[in-house]
Amino acid sequence: MSKLTGWWKNRSSAGKVELYTRWSFHLFVLIEIVSFGLAGLASTATEAPTMRLLAILVMISGHAVMVGFLSSRALDWLVGSRERPVRLAVVTGVLTAVACLAVLVLRKSGGLSASVAPSLVTGMTCFATGSLVLCLKKVRHMWCVAPAAGIGTGAAVLVLGLSVGEAAGYTVGVTLTGLFLSLACGFSGWLLNTVYELDRARELQSQLAVAEERLRFGRDLHDVMGRNLAVIALKSELAVQLARRERPEAVDQMIEVQRIARESQREVRDVVRGYREADLTVELEGARGVLSAAGMDCRVEFEAGRVLPSEVQSALGWVVREATTNVLRHGDARSCVIRLSAQSSGPLTLLVENDGAPETPAGPPGSGLAGLRERLAVVDGTLQAGLVGGGRFRLLAEIPGQRLEVRA
Repeated sequence: MSKLTGWWKNRSSAGKVELYTRWSFHLFVLIEIVSFGLAGLASTATEAPTMRLLAILVMISGHAVMVGFLSSRALDWLVGSRERPVRLAVVTGVLTAVACLAVLVLRKSGGLSASVAPSLVTGMTCFATGSLVLCLKKVRHMWCVAPAAGIGTGAAVLVLGLSVGEAAGYTVGVTLTGLFLSLACGFSGWLLNTVYELDRARELQSQLAVAEERLRFGRDLHDVMGRNLAVIALKSELAVQLARRERPEAVDQMIEVQRIARESQREVRDVVRGYREADLTVELEGARGVLSAAGMDCRVEFEAGRVLPSEVQSALGWVVREATTNVLRHGDARSCVIRLSAQSSGPLTLLVENDGAPETPAGPPGSGLAGLRERLAVVDGTLQAGLVGGGRFRLLAEIPGQRLEVRA
């Protein structure tokens, strides 16, 4: 069962929207062939030669396939994987006009009845209009496609010598159906483009957060090391000059350089330690905000009653951070529960559980959970992670009570 459903569950939200949109346009190909081709020609099978009907059916089928191909290329352009299919759009528009003109000529010569020709013309023009709309950037240009097709069809009917009433009927029918398909296809393209923009914005936000953290770390390290390194360079140069003059003060200067170097080493350790420690309260609020912003129903439950030592808070803070990252990256979660039980007695437990977890991992196992187990081992903690049924993934961290400092 996992192989049958994994192709859908393992996709991102943007990938799911793209797949749904593509198959919707692929379905339009069948709808055009069956609804307007087979059904329309079946109603007039006794009135026209078989070869003529087969030729019309092949023409409509070829037109439907070309429109579907244009829609697929237009979707590629919308997601940024191909250039805009301008030439293919022009060819599709020209061939649609030629096919409709051929149907109208048959209608004029009596080769098709008055009830079949309008459905064929309307079907081909409306589906072609929808695919052409996908190739346009501006909304005002999209709204012009259907009226232009309607007016062009009505003008062709008048040029062929058919009645004004029939020309008006063609104009209204083509325009209305074209506007409907233009609205549906334009909205589908806008939705797909918006979903991908949100996905790229989320990825860019993550990259900016990492870059900001690197800048902060670099700034702190520069503030710590900049002055000390400058002093070390000056005192070393002074010691060299004194040593060349055989002055005993050179030893004092090198002792001072050694002291400053040790002090700099200690300060660098403090900076790195502060960088690597995670605050539990900050991580819990950050997880709530990030998961809620991603459209999930995130509940953070904290049972107060104990002040935790700094090393325990740091270890659990990393668990919350890694679990939040996994919820965002893997599966398609809609709800998540983070529960911290810290009563005055007994072990401390941190539970992170979410739905939408894939039954099989999309890629090779990472090192995140192994790193968390190493951090928890420092405070004698344990970590359990895995599926619990119903597409839910549970991560449970536990720290024994004797490692927790009870404060009045």
